[in-house]
Amino acid sequence: MKHNFTAGPAIFPLEVLEELAGGILDFEGGGLSILEVSHRGKEFKKILDESLALLQDLLGYKDEYEAVFLYGGATVMFSLLPMNLLLPGDKAGFINTGVWSQKAIKAATYYADPVILASSEEDGFSYIPQEYAEPDGLRYLHITSNNTIYGSQYHHYPHTKAPLIADMSSDIFSRRFNLHQFGAIYAAAQKNLGPSGTTLLILRKDLLAQCRRDLPEIFSFQKHIENGSLLNTPPVFSIYGCYATLKWIKRTGFDQIEAANEAKARLFYAELDSNPAFKGVIKESRDRSRMNATFRAVNQEVAARFDTLCAHNDIVGIKGHRLAGGYRASMYNALPLSSVRILTEVMREAANGL
Repeated sequence: MKHNFTAGPAIFPLEVLEELAGGILDFEGGGLSILEVSHRGKEFKKILDESLALLQDLLGYKDEYEAVFLYGGATVMFSLLPMNLLLPGDKAGFINTGVWSQKAIKAATYYADPVILASSEEDGFSYIPQEYAEPDGLRYLHITSNNTIYGSQYHHYPHTKAPLIADMSSDIFSRRFNLHQFGAIYAAAQKNLGPSGTTLLILRKDLLAQCRRDLPEIFSFQKHIENGSLLNTPPVFSIYGCYATLKWIKRTGFDQIEAANEAKARLFYAELDSNPAFKGVIKESRDRSRMNATFRAVNQEVAARFDTLCAHNDIVGIKGHRLAGGYRASMYNALPLSSVRILTEVMREAANGL
C-alpha cells in the first residue's frame, strides 16, 4: 500500500475508485462504458441532476444559487470571474495569500482594477492577514480558502461588505461551512471533489444578474447555466467522478469527514512541533492548513535520511511544491489516519541522532 500525500491530482476513496472502474467497463449495467454514453442521453442527465441535488443537500441551499460544471481548472476561473462580473472601471478586492491569489489578481487586471487589501507576500506567505480595511464600492472580494503551496488555510472566513468569492479547490467538502456567507465559490476537481477536468461553480443569482459584459457564449456563466452544464460537450468522466465522490461524501457525512481531518492534522502537527528534525513553514498555528501541511528539514543530512525512509515506507508525494521547496503532507479527505501515523513514525526515525 502506498501512503499518498500528493497535492493533486490526489488520493481517492477506494469506494469511489471501484465505482469509477465499474462505470468505465459498464455504466450501471446498461452495456456501455461511461466513456461511451451520450452527454445528451438519459444516463448522463441522471448524473447531472443527481449531482446538483447532492450539492444542494450537502451545502444547504435552494433556489438562491446556481451550480454549474465548467471546463478547466481554477486558473480558467481566475479569468472567467472578472470577465463575467466586472466592467472597465469596476474594482474587485483581493487578499493575497500566495501564488493562486496572485494569478487571480493578475487575471483581473485585464478586465478591471484589482485592489489588494492585504498581503503576506513580504513574509513568504507564512500567514493569512487578519486585519485590513475594506473600501466601499467593490464588486466582490476574492480569497483563496486553502493555499496548497505554502500551507495556510482560512478557518474562519471574513465578513465582508462586498460579495465574498472563494477559490475552494483544495479544501471544499473537507468541513462544514456556511455557503450563504458567499456570493460565489468555485473548486477545480482533483482533490476532494473528483478527477481533474472540470470545475464546479456555485454562484448566487444576484451576482449572476450582474454579468453585464457581452461575451462569446463559451465564456458566459449565464449561457452555461441556462444550458445546464451542456452548452458544449462537457467533461463527462470528470463530472461522473464528481458524482461518485459526492455520493461518498453524503454516505460518510460531514461530521465524520471533518472529525477525521481534524484528527489527522492534530497528529501531524503534534509531531512537527515536538520533533527537532523539522520546522513548520506557517508561523501562526491558527493559519495552519489541515489539507496541506508544509515543513522543512533542519539540515541536508536529515533531509537525505527522511527521503530514504519515505521511499522505504512507501510514502509518496511528500516533496514540497517546486516554488516553495521543503516538504508538504497533503491530507485530503480520502487519506486514512494510518498513513499520517506512518509519516509521523518516519519523522521520528529521521530525527534519531539529533
